[in-house]
Amino acid sequence: MPIIKSAKKKLKQDKKKTLLNLRYKKGYKDSIKKLKKDKKSITLKEVYAQIDKAAKKGIIHTNKAVRLKSYAARVSSRS
Repeated sequence: MPIIKSAKKKLKQDKKKTLLNLRYKKGYKDSIKKLKKDKKSITLKEVYAQIDKAAKKGIIHTNKAVRLKSYAARVSSRS
């Protein structure tokens, strides 16, 4: 446990940020899973929005976002 006041504050901020990052990460992962399972439950546009939000916030790298969007497009086009 941190002793210095600034270190305590930093720990508190890090915990908050971690939860927020996990929320974004879970969001795009769940939307891709929904798309794979049932294409009618979620649109490709919504999946793209989730992925773009995560990339914009720096949760995932831009190239990974592009890969995921490509994968989502392939999944949604399958019959």
